[in-house]
Amino acid sequence: MTLTKRDLVIRISEETGLIQTQVFDVVQKTLDHIAESLAKGDKVELRNFGVFDVKIRKARVGRNPNKPEKDVPIPARAMVKFKAGKEMRAEVLKLTPKS
Repeated sequence: MTLTKRDLVIRISEETGLIQTQVFDVVQKTLDHIAESLAKGDKVELRNFGVFDVKIRKARVGRNPNKPEKDVPIPARAMVKFKAGKEMRAEVLKLTPKS
């Protein structure tokens, strides 16, 4: 199952009694500010949730599986990395199948 922004808005609206348009505006503004900070290269830390950070991937040489003799240069680029917070990691670990 996938949790969409719409699902999030509906859940928050039902739990708080706020109008969905108000909740949508708050959720959208939150996401906009996170994206804006990351675009500036800033780190976004949300306690008990996780940390978003911008990392630069090094340039490297790749291979085309159909033509392995030919090198394909892959340029350096900025990537958003996410590291889950302690509480989230603990909850997700509960999904690990027991062997």
